[in-house]
Amino acid sequence: MSKLILIVEDEPDLVENLEYNLRREGFEADAALSGQQALARLKERPLPDLIVLDLMLPDLSGFEVCRRVRADETTRHIPILMLTARGEDHERVQGFEAGADDYVVKPFNVRELMLRVRAVLRRSEGPEEDPAPGQVSFGRLRVDFPAVRVWVDEEPIVLTALEFRLLETLFSRRGRAQSREVLLSDVWDIQADVMTRTVDTHIKRLREKLGPCGAYIETLRGIGYRFCATPPDL
Repeated sequence: MSKLILIVEDEPDLVENLEYNLRREGFEADAALSGQQALARLKERPLPDLIVLDLMLPDLSGFEVCRRVRADETTRHIPILMLTARGEDHERVQGFEAGADDYVVKPFNVRELMLRVRAVLRRSEGPEEDPAPGQVSFGRLRVDFPAVRVWVDEEPIVLTALEFRLLETLFSRRGRAQSREVLLSDVWDIQADVMTRTVDTHIKRLREKLGPCGAYIETLRGIGYRFCATPPDL
């Protein structure tokens, strides 16, 4: 079944262009011309598989739409690709802090955008075959990296694509300190000499979702974070 992409953009010409290119790539496309219209559409079914979200909307900002999508249990899993003319580092950081999975600056290359759409979708979904060979257990945490699935005490945990990428990065380097700058570069692909709470905000959300296993992620004051080398007794 084709993936459904929701375009949230107030420029009709751009919406038409995006719809055309997405359908040419084999996707289905739907559109909302305002933030409120997008939120109303997300109460309908089927839910989109990805949201392409402009920041400069006539009512709500794209940042606010993103926050509301992430705050709703029924939509928080949907990946969000922000598409905007606002490309300053602090605005990219703000977008990721709000919960975006990727950030593309206008004017953009259509081919690159289609590749990014596919990459975000690929990160957010798992294969249909039996995922067991890719599973790793670590204390009370179980992760299936190929299938992008997480369990704590055998209870499934729903993470966004970006939260899973953060967990995967930390877990793969367990026992090793990771600075905020390194995580910004490797997880968010941001090279920025700016003070940011992006990493701290997402670490906090990830810990909350992991419940007791959030303690596996240690804070190193003045340095960054580290995933425990061995699971502590919880």
